[in-house]
This record gives sequence, C-alpha cells and structure tokens, in this order.
Amino acid sequence: MAQNDRPITTSSIRKKKETRTPITMVTAYDYPAAKLVDEAGVDMILVGDSLGMVVLGYDSTIPVTMEDMLHHTKAVTRGAKRAFVVTDLPFLSYHGTVEEAVKNAGRLMQEGLAKAVKMEGGRELAPIITRCVQAGIPVVGHIGLTPQSVHQLGGYKVQGRDLEAAKKLLDEALAIQEAGAFAIVLECVPEEVAGMIADKLDIPVIGIGAGATCDGQVLVFHDMVGYASDITPKFVKRYANIGETIREAVETYNKEVEARSFPGQEHVFHASEETIKELYGEGVKQS
Repeated sequence: MAQNDRPITTSSIRKKKETRTPITMVTAYDYPAAKLVDEAGVDMILVGDSLGMVVLGYDSTIPVTMEDMLHHTKAVTRGAKRAFVVTDLPFLSYHGTVEEAVKNAGRLMQEGLAKAVKMEGGRELAPIITRCVQAGIPVVGHIGLTPQSVHQLGGYKVQGRDLEAAKKLLDEALAIQEAGAFAIVLECVPEEVAGMIADKLDIPVIGIGAGATCDGQVLVFHDMVGYASDITPKFVKRYANIGETIREAVETYNKEVEARSFPGQEHVFHASEETIKELYGEGVKQS
C-alpha cells in the first residue's frame, strides 16, 4: 500500500498538527458522496447531524435520532476506504448519564463502524469525553456555534466576538483537550479568536466559518458542490454547481419522455421474430 493510500488515523491527524500540515474534512451523508470524497484524498469525513436539514428536510438538527445517525454512518463507512470517519452524537443522546452517552457512542462505532464520535459542548462534557476515551472511543469536540443549542444561543450567530466570550471559548477548548479529545471543531468564530485557540491547543482545531488560521477546514459536501443547497453561508465556497446540472438533466429527461423521443432504439431490447409471431400473430408489424 502506497504511503498516500494508507488509512488516516488519530496519530496521523495529530502529526499534521505538529508539522503544520492543514487537515481537510468534508461532511458527507451517504455512500456515493463518501466514495467521491474519499477518492479525492480528503483526510476526514464527518457524518454530521446536519443531515437533518440537508437530506431529511428538517429545519434544524434537533429531530435527528440515533437511528438516523446509525443509518447514514453505515452508508458512509461503506464508501470510505482511506478517510477517517467521525460521526455526530445526535441531540440528547449524550446529555443524560455518562453510561448512556458511552453506550450511544459505542453503537456508532460498533454498528456504524465510525472511527470516532463528535459531541457539541464545553467543560460540562469533560466527564463524558474522558469516559469515552477510556472505553477506546476517540472523541472530537465541537464549540463555538453549536447547532444542537441553536435555540438557546438565539439563532445561528457568530460566537466569541467580545473579550469575555473569546476567553470562555479558550477555556472550553482547553477543558475538552484535557478531558482527552483528540481534535476540536470550531464553528463560526472570528478568525483572530480561532487562531489564538489553535495556537494554545496541542490538538488540531478544525474550523468552519473560523478563518484560515485553524489547523484544518471542514465544509458540507452539498454546500461546496451546490447540490440542492439553497442557503450558502458567508464561510462557504462553492466549488461546483452540480444541482443545476442535475436539474437541467431531469428537465431534459422529462421533455424527452413526454415527446416520446426517449427511449430510443439504442436503449431498448427486442424479442426474436419467432417469439413476436407467437405472441401477436403473423400480421404484426415488425419494429
């Protein structure tokens, strides 16, 4: 196996932090997307609970269940051969007892075959992170804008703008690191604050809407390729617009079917003349 084909591990992710090599992560939700992302050489794939909005049509991540996450994680891990797959623990799946949180995290690894789990929150999650790590479950933290707490935060807003808020984010990040997480996702935070946190931490900080000073970047597959993604946040760069291509292709198909120009003769199969005669009689007109 060539060096570049070796599966990504927590050790190789940490090594990238040490060597200041940017880490690439893409959020994907199914087998085809995971396969394409994996073949493109991305380091990490996140099975985000944002699938609730992106592929299930909810208006937030709150309705997403453990069964939803398991279903999509299984699909992604079947498509990823090299990339390191991290999957989200959904809303309320890790907010009860530590035992319940570890059990749910374990299911995502044992049944979903994820390599790690991600959970949103700060210092209050330290006992859960520590227990998961003790159980052999790698953990990625997530601070800043945490979508599962969007109602508590008062909407999708940039976090850490003032001094007090910035210091709190750093405190939360250090607590998550101390608890044993091997990486942190930092969402919708001013670039200067994100850079300060990345400098202070020994573990990788992967940003989304957090500027260029993080140790890595993550974007949602559907957002970056324009696949049925109507809302484009400021921090998203659209690298393609496959949604428009798909829409045009289906429109063309629809018109051709209505005009009876599809299927053409090159798309159909024919029975033998003998079979046709037996079915319809001698007078049938051959095509």
